[in-house]
Amino acid sequence: MGKECNIQIRTFVLFNDVCYSNFMPRAQSSVRPTPVKNKKKPLQRQARGLRTREAILARAVDIASVEGLEGLTVGSLAEQLGMSKSGLFAHFGSKEELQLATVEAARLRFIDKVTAPAICATKGMPRLWRLIDFWLSSGEKSVFKGGCFFSAASFEFDSRRGPVRDRVSAIMREWIEAIARAVKLAQEAGHLDPKLEATRLAFELHAIAMSGHWAHQLLDDTKAYARARAIALDKLRSVATAGCPQLP
Repeated sequence: MGKECNIQIRTFVLFNDVCYSNFMPRAQSSVRPTPVKNKKKPLQRQARGLRTREAILARAVDIASVEGLEGLTVGSLAEQLGMSKSGLFAHFGSKEELQLATVEAARLRFIDKVTAPAICATKGMPRLWRLIDFWLSSGEKSVFKGGCFFSAASFEFDSRRGPVRDRVSAIMREWIEAIARAVKLAQEAGHLDPKLEATRLAFELHAIAMSGHWAHQLLDDTKAYARARAIALDKLRSVATAGCPQLP
């Protein structure tokens, strides 16, 4: 199957210590030395602020996946988190900023749970199938409390012009392009018909998975994901070459 890999995101913080030369003149005894400020305190406050922001956004993503991004307000979020509105406003100055930050947090969660594990698979059909399979699994495993965050956000903002819609649209285009790239790599690996239009197959696979998410959430169809998998696999088998690795 696919090879294992570890994707690590590291943050480096560089500290520059203040160095004093032995050749510098000593201060006179009548002059008090300037106290050296504790540099750790601002950094600790910054780290604490980042942790608070991450906790806020984690809750915001789950709330928005259930109630929608329009149902997400600074007031309601502050109440659920037991924080003051002013405390939340320190992180997000407006409802739109909160919505945009929530979208970005949802994107990072999607990458962590779906995209990153999927692209660890071998290039070709194994990777292409994992992208679709893991996307469907994210709904089954409740990666987002209210179902697929971006499926819901797509329907919610498809006719609402503005920065939030633009960002959701850009992320969905990014995702479809990732599927299309996986299709092209499968063609290069000799696993898919080389005459196939990659963007069309990506569109079809995307539509199948979106239908699975929609039916599961709106119709309470317990077989929606199994049906979506079966249809996607039938489609892939119909365009696979003789040299393609065996699909599930």
